[in-house]
Amino acid sequence: MSSTELPPALATTVTPKASAVRVAAGERLRSVGLPGITLSVRSRPPARAGLPPALYVHGLGGSSQNWSSLMTQLDGLVDNEALDLPGFGDSPPPDDGNYSVTGHARAVIRYLDAASRGPVHLFGNSLGGAVATRVSAVRPDLVRTLTLVSPALPEIRAQRTAWPTALLSVPGVARLFTRLTKDWSAEQRVRGVMALCYGNPNRVTPEAFRDAVEELERRLALPYFWDAMTRSSRGLVDAYTLGGQHGLWRQAERVLAPTLLVYGGRDQLVGYRMAQRAARSFRDSRLLSLPEAGHVAMMEYPDVVATAFRELLADTDELTSSAAVGAGS
Repeated sequence: MSSTELPPALATTVTPKASAVRVAAGERLRSVGLPGITLSVRSRPPARAGLPPALYVHGLGGSSQNWSSLMTQLDGLVDNEALDLPGFGDSPPPDDGNYSVTGHARAVIRYLDAASRGPVHLFGNSLGGAVATRVSAVRPDLVRTLTLVSPALPEIRAQRTAWPTALLSVPGVARLFTRLTKDWSAEQRVRGVMALCYGNPNRVTPEAFRDAVEELERRLALPYFWDAMTRSSRGLVDAYTLGGQHGLWRQAERVLAPTLLVYGGRDQLVGYRMAQRAARSFRDSRLLSLPEAGHVAMMEYPDVVATAFRELLADTDELTSSAAVGAGS
């Protein structure tokens, strides 16, 4: 058994979630208790019974909310669930304090095993893309298709705009940054993040901006916010240095699931030039290049990403299977 694989969870506790986290119309939020972790899971009631399950994994500093627009686009096609990784969104820190890529992958595997939802259509963005790649490599039985939006896979020469994120992994930097930015408002911080993550920040609606500010204010008040950010950043940097069978590019080569790769031409965190290497590494892949998109194409262009996913299903006969399930329900 791989170090990332875990036996099925012995018990799971599912309770409705009551929190300050925004829940969009048609969404539900619940808390799932598993050995060593508690995960907050966002879902949309399936349009009909029998739809194939999908699971979405967010990036560093993100949350399950990052997938709300895409989940809406895919209503009626899949049974949507998005989780908050341990220490992010509305999920508390893991009991063992493990924020490595492997630790996050274990959380995803633990949830899928306990929920018996696999194989799923697995989605990942940024850090979540690295996590989803590892899950797909070590547990192919859990993954039906894989969709990666700007996956955080190792780059020899990272863009300068990505250096501050990597620097968070250096001991003491997060504390220093917190001290230097103590007078920044949540609005200033959100504008900075959106300028970094969006190809065109003007695509963000006033309502979405307000929601992001409220969410950041809530998260900044959490005692573990910076610890989760710092340790997850360090875990990602550590994953970049792994060689052999545990290296992320080597694991990408082991992925069996049909894979959709989405890269943005204005991505300031993951190099657009990495798209071709990814297309060569994932054995059954197709590439969607969006020249105007940034790091979060599923938020900027959810309709375009949804169309590409439908085409992936059509190419792999998954769309036909899903339609057959609907006709028989």
